[in-house]
Amino acid sequence: MEASLPSKIAAAIALAMAGLTSASSIVADAPTVPSIELDRYVGTWYEQARLPNRFQRDCVRDVSASYALNDDGSINVTNRCVRADGSEETAKGLATVPDLSQPGQLAVTFMPKGLRWLPFTQAQYRVVALDPDYRWSIVGGEDRKYLWLLTREPAIDSVQRGLLLDKARELGYDTAQLQFSSH
Repeated sequence: MEASLPSKIAAAIALAMAGLTSASSIVADAPTVPSIELDRYVGTWYEQARLPNRFQRDCVRDVSASYALNDDGSINVTNRCVRADGSEETAKGLATVPDLSQPGQLAVTFMPKGLRWLPFTQAQYRVVALDPDYRWSIVGGEDRKYLWLLTREPAIDSVQRGLLLDKARELGYDTAQLQFSSH
């Protein structure tokens, strides 16, 4: 079942506020990957772990993000998860690469289309690590308060999980607080 409009707006506002918070408390910017082939990046990614955040607090399993490339270079984003009561939550948004010289930086909004032009409705995310074969991706916030470990497959083995955790720690993320996802 798709989330109601008020809950989508509340989630979008929370996401936007998270973006504002991160912009005001920059520690040291998280690095980004030097290049991304968006046509290879699009598709479905499965969350393996995340740092806790308020806009995903009701997500208990089967968390995924699907990306579709638009003709103008923007990306349609569809985030899905299953709540504790078994219902599905869906959030639809739009991602852009505001600075083509930094393709790993994305501006993401989940606001309704008529409000997406407002600058404070966009959160800044960074693709901080990416497998050369696009089998896994690590996405975080610039201030390292947000982190998602993503893979193309719903389930991964402990060796792959360990490699992702090591890479996230190497990039300066606190992995002790990670919530692991199940599919």
